[in-house]
Amino acid sequence: MTWQNLLIPAGYLFGSISTAIIVCRLMCLPDPRTEGSNNPGATNVARIGGKKAAAFTLLGDMLKGLLPVLIAHALHANTTILAGTALAAFLGHLYPVFFRFQGGKGVATAFGVTFGLHWPIGLLATATWLAMALLFRYSSLAALTACLAIPAGFAWLWPDPYLIGAMCVMVALLYWRHRSNIVNLLAGREDKISFGKNTPATLKK
Repeated sequence: MTWQNLLIPAGYLFGSISTAIIVCRLMCLPDPRTEGSNNPGATNVARIGGKKAAAFTLLGDMLKGLLPVLIAHALHANTTILAGTALAAFLGHLYPVFFRFQGGKGVATAFGVTFGLHWPIGLLATATWLAMALLFRYSSLAALTACLAIPAGFAWLWPDPYLIGAMCVMVALLYWRHRSNIVNLLAGREDKISFGKNTPATLKK
């Protein structure tokens, strides 16, 4: 085991920092695990705390996926370590050790991981999200579609089997975490995005 292998558990620990819970505590808001959808993510924080709290949550969730991967890049980690670090940071968000393993759905962190690994693929996923959000106005549908572009983007632009495999696992977990949203979409019960003044178009998490 080389010292670079420590990047993987470090990525998990960094991903385990729950931005939503910390932001809500600092802003004296209810615990997002007990209010709204009970999901500690930006969309639920928007419901209970408004645009400013949601923006801080979204930024923090993206950074905790982005920074561990950028550090691994800076230390010239091989693709196996990069893939492990990226997936570990994502798992930390889903199952944070510091917060009783009650995490969010993972979209913002997945985007952060992707931008950290290969920013053109991050742009591809972001463009897909925006297009789907504008066309159909479902945040969850936009997120689920955009995340499919991530492993496809790696297969096209950086066809490394470890990275593609890690991204496929990440997307599978993301779909699992969105299973209630998928049921609601199929039943026509999913809430649509509002682009008005009072409701931010945040990523579904």
